[in-house]
Amino acid sequence: MPFKIRQLGVQLYEKVWRDMQQFTQTRTPETPDEIWLVEHFPVYTLGLNGKREHLLNVGEIPVIQTDRGGQVTYHGEGQAIVYILFDLKRRNLNSQQIVSHLENAMIQTLTDYKIPAVARADARGVYVENKKIGSIGLRIKQNGCYHGLSLNNNMDLTPFNFINPCGYADLKMTQLADFGVTIKTNELSQQIVSHLLKNLND
Repeated sequence: MPFKIRQLGVQLYEKVWRDMQQFTQTRTPETPDEIWLVEHFPVYTLGLNGKREHLLNVGEIPVIQTDRGGQVTYHGEGQAIVYILFDLKRRNLNSQQIVSHLENAMIQTLTDYKIPAVARADARGVYVENKKIGSIGLRIKQNGCYHGLSLNNNMDLTPFNFINPCGYADLKMTQLADFGVTIKTNELSQQIVSHLLKNLND
């Protein structure tokens, strides 16, 4: 069954999150899987296991307690976000497999720009030179998954300094722009999706 890809532009986090919940709750076995490409206005999000002690000095940026896995992260414009709304049972995928597919899609995209990146089993996500460049958080409900990945492209990384990203003190963040790469964030998202779909079809 083909995917439906939606280009959402820049959106408030909470609206898109609620829309993902609604989509997953009302989908049927015949509902096509969707991929949503989006950027968010500045926001901190806490995962299901997120501890507020990892919020150090968030200032005026809103904090939203959400239902994905993982700890705390930051979203802002210039970050490529790919949300996957998949029927995992239909695609015969488990949670570990889909996380690996998301990590690999980011790693392959970075390889396109000669940026060597790796995934880490002890701290999910994608890293370049021990700095985190890509994050993953998912929610699985009724065989459907939502949320997805974020890859830092060309954004203000400063707000990451006011949290312990993903629950790790002193974890440094990086982005494609730090390596001299210039690409529109929406184009970067499409490139990630291209690798993801190829991996899912292999």
